[in-house]
Amino acid sequence: MTLPDSAYYDNPTQFGYRICRTLNGLWQLAGGHGKIDPQAALQDMLRYHDEGYITWDLADHYGPAEDFIGAFRKELLATRGQAALDSVRAFTKWVPRPQRITRAVVESAIDVSLRRMQVQRLDLLQFHWWDYTDHGYMDALRILADLRDAGKIQHVALTNFDTARLSEITGQGIRIVSNQVQFSIIDRRPEARMIPFCQQNNVVLLTYGTLCGGLLSEKYVKRPEPQPGTLNTASLRKYKQMIDVWGGWTLFQELLDALKAIADKHNVTIANVAVRCILDKPTVAGVIVGARLGLAEHRAENGRVFSFTLDDADRVQIEAISAKSQDLMQRIGDCGDEYRG
Repeated sequence: MTLPDSAYYDNPTQFGYRICRTLNGLWQLAGGHGKIDPQAALQDMLRYHDEGYITWDLADHYGPAEDFIGAFRKELLATRGQAALDSVRAFTKWVPRPQRITRAVVESAIDVSLRRMQVQRLDLLQFHWWDYTDHGYMDALRILADLRDAGKIQHVALTNFDTARLSEITGQGIRIVSNQVQFSIIDRRPEARMIPFCQQNNVVLLTYGTLCGGLLSEKYVKRPEPQPGTLNTASLRKYKQMIDVWGGWTLFQELLDALKAIADKHNVTIANVAVRCILDKPTVAGVIVGARLGLAEHRAENGRVFSFTLDDADRVQIEAISAKSQDLMQRIGDCGDEYRG
């Protein structure tokens, strides 16, 4: 199948190019999700592209992810031509270890990503910073903005920054096009502060964790609470902990029952409903869906996200269960605060 026009975000005032609203996430290459066969992964990447999934999310620390993009681009040019290559967007991240930030440090990191991905300019560089008490993040962002103006980066973006820091950064005149944050039916923290700020300041959100690592699926409907040893990926373990904070397994089962009823009504899956719900939120440009290259294939299922719309009755069902959950803004803090506890 190929994706419909509604599967793309094409706002010329934002990125200046179109992206697929379901981004292929390469976090699995960082480890903890099964062994990857590079050749099988490359062929899978070509199939993703052929079906319209033209946007990739990765990072400098996701194992060989940037190298995979480089190899993919080379093979795509050789087998599909320049027009196919021109449609690809690969959004990487720079996640520096704590250190004194200098121009040499920043330029060196960007040059490594350019070389590994085999590009002259990064489509989007998403910057992460671990410790807000170290204000080196402002130095880093000013240098990244200079590198953008010099043509090495097309857009500067953030990942897991909270609203206060996003406000500080944009208030200093640094143009930020997007912030990547955790956002799902379980974790709705972006609705509290982040989305209102983004609406007023022309920033969009790219979201991850929207499927809770696969827990938001039929596989877990009416199932007993999984024991830690049965959760066989890093994502499953991470998001099971989030569910525990949100409200626990009993309430999660109630949510899955409601999502299953909504999915059956629209002839789609629970995962489709979970993604559609977040895509419909204000300022969300795209949802990152993990691509387990060479291990599992969900392209046809993912495409059904664009085959239906949620109605008011669907939203009322979801809201009724969300109202019973814990306030994660109170329990965890704003977007990204779970990484800075």
